[in-house]
Amino acid sequence: MKIYKKQLEVEKDIKNGILAVEGDVKFECSISISAGIKVSFGNITARDINAGDITAWNITARNITARDINAWDIIAGNINARNITARDIIAGNINARDILYWAFCCVYQSIKCLSIKAKREIYSEPICLEGKLEIKR
Repeated sequence: MKIYKKQLEVEKDIKNGILAVEGDVKFECSISISAGIKVSFGNITARDINAGDITAWNITARNITARDINAWDIIAGNINARNITARDIIAGNINARDILYWAFCCVYQSIKCLSIKAKREIYSEPICLEGKLEIKR
């Protein structure tokens, strides 16, 4: 398992704008980087993840454990997760247990989840452009 205790250690491992990690990775510090993160066959454990934007085609991981994930926008091809809390979500597909979004949730294909709820009083209902919203019971 790769363990990062300082921001500097993370920055040293960034090559060509990508932080690539094989296996499990643990962040024991808050990080703020302008780079992509690629984890191959492993778990991500972190205290705080702060990002302006997260852009990815697919997010696939056995476990993502974090105290706080604060992102302005998450744009992804596919997201598979247990729980998602975000300001805005734009994705190809979302498959999750619970989704809590700020004001807008839009996917190109489908959303499958146990629950989906907006945090704001003024919000838009989730939109599935080519698929459907499926609340699993």
